[in-house]
Amino acid sequence: MITTSQKVTLNITEGITNPPVDELIDNIDSKYRLVLFAAKRARQINAYYSQLGEGLLENVGPMVPATPEEKPLSIALREIREGMLQYTEIDPEAELAERPSEEAAFSFVNPFDDTDPAS
Repeated sequence: MITTSQKVTLNITEGITNPPVDELIDNIDSKYRLVLFAAKRARQINAYYSQLGEGLLENVGPMVPATPEEKPLSIALREIREGMLQYTEIDPEAELAERPSEEAAFSFVNPFDDTDPAS
């Protein structure tokens, strides 16, 4: 039995239940894409924290206020909910058409072209 002098503290965890999935689906068309998108962003956040000590900073850190004990997936889900990240589908054929051809970028020279075959 809890008396009036005792205080009860509840830990409310952030994660898949908060923010609700229904709010997140508004930004992305499918639950499966939401999972892939959030997981990719969580990996980027995790890599950012790993690289802080090394000074590399190849990834962007959290774009929402985050505490040190907060998990990268929770941070990623909050970023998606607040509209800081947007999912866009890339058409592979259009992307290939925009890229310069690999053959034009690299041309290898045969080192034996300048030698005389008779010698």
